[in-house]
Amino acid sequence: MRIISGTLKGKMINPPAKYDARPTTDFAKEGLFNVLMGEVDLEEAVMLDLFSGTGSISYEAASRGCRDIVAVEMNPVNAGFIKKTAASLGIKGMQVVHHNVFDFIGICTKRFDFVFADPPYAIAGLDTLPAKILGSSFLADDGLFVLEHPSAYSFDNEPGFVKERKYGNVHFSFFRKIIEKK
Repeated sequence: MRIISGTLKGKMINPPAKYDARPTTDFAKEGLFNVLMGEVDLEEAVMLDLFSGTGSISYEAASRGCRDIVAVEMNPVNAGFIKKTAASLGIKGMQVVHHNVFDFIGICTKRFDFVFADPPYAIAGLDTLPAKILGSSFLADDGLFVLEHPSAYSFDNEPGFVKERKYGNVHFSFFRKIIEKK
């Protein structure tokens, strides 16, 4: 896997053999970031990467100018790999948190403009993530949430749903936090 664009363009990310993660394909990642460029100013955004896996999405965002990233990964080996790789790439402003995402959602106090989640496709509770993220206090008003998921899920009837993009077998659902005007 590689970094597609930005200051780190072309850098390869090579997790060790038998690494326990399903990285987003380069094809899907490129499509995702092409859409994101019209949705969020990465240079100004505070980003949260949930179920960070290899850290690929965080590295791509950093390469494109995002300077404030929190990557959350429960697997200690993966969290260590992400931290080591970010350091070797010279990425500043990226914090790696070794924590269970569902627990982290309940205790996080930082606010984010952009939240990305790429949970294991077979994880229990995947279908509850949009409501949990959009209902959280850590997603900024009008913040963007993107969920990577398999085709078995459809979120187009969820509150805040904006659109879905498909790249091969990878699906991204985009949501905006809706703030009711008083």
